[in-house]
Amino acid sequence: MQLYGIPGSRALRSIWAAEEVGVDYELVQTNFLGDSKKPDYLAINPNGRIPALVDGDLVLFESMAINLYLAKTYGGDLYPRDAASEALANQWTIWGMTELEPLLMQMVLHKVMLPEDQRDAARVETAEKEIERPLAVLDAHLAERDYLLGGDFTIADLNLAGAVMLANFASYDLSSHANVSRWLGSCVARPSMARAQGK
Repeated sequence: MQLYGIPGSRALRSIWAAEEVGVDYELVQTNFLGDSKKPDYLAINPNGRIPALVDGDLVLFESMAINLYLAKTYGGDLYPRDAASEALANQWTIWGMTELEPLLMQMVLHKVMLPEDQRDAARVETAEKEIERPLAVLDAHLAERDYLLGGDFTIADLNLAGAVMLANFASYDLSSHANVSRWLGSCVARPSMARAQGK
């Protein structure tokens, strides 16, 4: 199995998933600035983005799809085994991608990644205001449970934490959402994350 990407990117969440499930894989160092636009890589992921996964005849792109596959195929209890819990894991995965990540990416772009003269403080301010609503939803959900689906860490937590981690990169303070902060800290403290970051 080959996983394409580097830890300092969205590929980190798929490296984390591979480490969490304990599957044997080769990390093919692929940078999003140049490597991902080369013809050999575009034959794997025509979008020119990372990560991508090749497992036998299966070729996958999109980090969350990769993670759901890894967890369901190799992850044992990491993947929910009943239809209702599976639906909830999908719900939180999709929710993170639609409700949180776009706002966090606006912060990352305009506080960290773009050259100073291209940054727009107004976009950051708008994103910081708008993200309060979904963070309040997540904080309330986590008020009486350790993890998204109850007492155990699952792929739902890994996927959503993979998006929420962008808050740290954007220097966005989550402390006013105590349950989110506690939950994220618990997720990223897993040994699998340390291994992923060290790749």
